[in-house]
Amino acid sequence: MSSHKISAGAVSINGLEKANGSNNADVDYDMLGNAIHDYPTGNPYSTAIRQQPITQQRKPYVPSRDSRLHDAGTARATIAASAESPNGTQERNYTRDHQHQTVVIQHVDYWDQDGDGIIWPQDTYSGCRAFGWNILLALVATFLINGNLSYPTVPGWLPDPFFRIYTARMYKDKHGSDSMTYDNEGRFKPQNFEDIFAKYDKGSKGGLDLSDLWDFWKGQRMVFDFFGWSASFFEWVATYLVLWPEDGIMRKEDIRGIYDGSIFYKKAEEHQAKMNTRQQQRTTAPSLLAKARRVLG
Repeated sequence: MSSHKISAGAVSINGLEKANGSNNADVDYDMLGNAIHDYPTGNPYSTAIRQQPITQQRKPYVPSRDSRLHDAGTARATIAASAESPNGTQERNYTRDHQHQTVVIQHVDYWDQDGDGIIWPQDTYSGCRAFGWNILLALVATFLINGNLSYPTVPGWLPDPFFRIYTARMYKDKHGSDSMTYDNEGRFKPQNFEDIFAKYDKGSKGGLDLSDLWDFWKGQRMVFDFFGWSASFFEWVATYLVLWPEDGIMRKEDIRGIYDGSIFYKKAEEHQAKMNTRQQQRTTAPSLLAKARRVLG
């Protein structure tokens, strides 16, 4: 275990001593940081110490020297950037085509079907049904989403009688006890997004399973933030239902797609393609049966 003391004339660390003059404060600080840190190696600071085990259990994201994700702590207005996708979602030019929207508005753009900046309850319902969700699940989701997210976004003081969500004010729906990946203005913070997986992806699977989600939910809770606790819980339940991973692991890039909304279009298209295949099979089977009967008859 490292021990250190700082006196007026010197810095002593594990028996090492260096003069502590007024003109070499930076050098002394670097020496101190390098001497006592456990993680990350090679940096003049520490993000985890043995005296506080929780800091070792939940280590934050530290970019590698050759990381393509620059300035991870700086919030991006229009790009949901990650270490793997520093330029956001490139598929179908999604990020390029949404440069007029902050990331939190991109997150809900899928439900704004007519592009008027307003999400009606029926928009939410039809969007959920497009995922293949049954009527009851889509109704519950609509009730929770529009019922809770409408009022903070209304332009005035009075609640909207139709529970509409105004996307230009989506940043007002930010709550506590979550990953804090969106900032208070609706930008995307790569550092906080990467922290989710650095801290809670046990075994470095490249994603989160239900056990990881439970640890995340407990680890991110803020004291007495009952709304934030419940909102975060239901958001991650909805995320799991949208992605519905076959192996139980929600992949990191799919979760990033939740944040910028690109995955919603993909899942709706996948469900529609599945339905088209089933319809084609239904129409093909009777014709094949009729042909067989003609041949055999």
